[in-house]
Amino acid sequence: MAVKEGKRIRAAREGIEVTKLYPIQDAVKLIRERAKAKFDETIEISMNLGVDPRHADQMVRGVCNLPNGSGRTVRVAVFARGAKADEAKAAGADIVGAEELFEVVNGGTIEFDRCIATPDMMPLVGRLGKVLGPRGLMPNPKVGTVTMDVKGAVEGAKGGSVEFRVEKAGIVHAGIGKASFDEGKLVENIKAFADAVSRAKPSGAKGTYIQRVAVSSTMGPGVKVDPASVIGG
Repeated sequence: MAVKEGKRIRAAREGIEVTKLYPIQDAVKLIRERAKAKFDETIEISMNLGVDPRHADQMVRGVCNLPNGSGRTVRVAVFARGAKADEAKAAGADIVGAEELFEVVNGGTIEFDRCIATPDMMPLVGRLGKVLGPRGLMPNPKVGTVTMDVKGAVEGAKGGSVEFRVEKAGIVHAGIGKASFDEGKLVENIKAFADAVSRAKPSGAKGTYIQRVAVSSTMGPGVKVDPASVIGG
C-alpha cells in the first residue's frame, strides 16, 4: 500500500513548484485538479502568523462567515431555555436543552460540532470546560457563540461560518469549502477567511502579520500562495 500511496502523491505533486508563491486563483486551480479521492475532499487553508499566542495580547481568534458556505454538515447544540430554546429549534439546531443537556455532555456524549449558549446559561455551561474546552467547543462571545441572537448564531453555523484560533506555533487553519465547489467560489471563501484573520490582528503583533499562506485538499499536496493575492483584493 505504501508504494501505491507514494506513486499517487508523487503524481499529484507533478507540476507544482515547491518554492513558488502562486496567485490564489492559480493555487486553487492546481489543488482542485489534483483532488482525485473517491470522496468530496475538503479544501483547506493554513496561515503562518507573526504572533506568539503564549502572550495574551497576541492571541488570534474569531469567526468568518464564508460567502459560499463550507460544504460541511454542521451539527449544532444550543444551551437555552424557554423562548430562546424554541428559537433555536426553529432555526434548525440539532440539540437544544439546559440541565438535561448538561448531564449528557458531562457524561462524555458529544454529538455536535458547534456549541451555542445564551449568556444566562454560561454559569452552567462553564462547568463543562474540561469536556468542551479541549475539543474547541466551549461557547465564547468573541466568536458569537455566547449570544441572545440564537437564530443568527444557529443559521450562521449551519450556513458555513467557521471559527478560527491560532495554535501554539502561530498557525491558523480551516476548511473553506469542497473540491466540488467552483474555483471562483473557493477563491471568494479563501479571501473572506484571510480578511477575517487580518481583521483579527492582535494589538501585540509586531512585524509582518501574515507571513505564509498555503492551500491543500484533504488527500492532496499543499501549494504555497502569495499572501498579497488573498489580502485586500
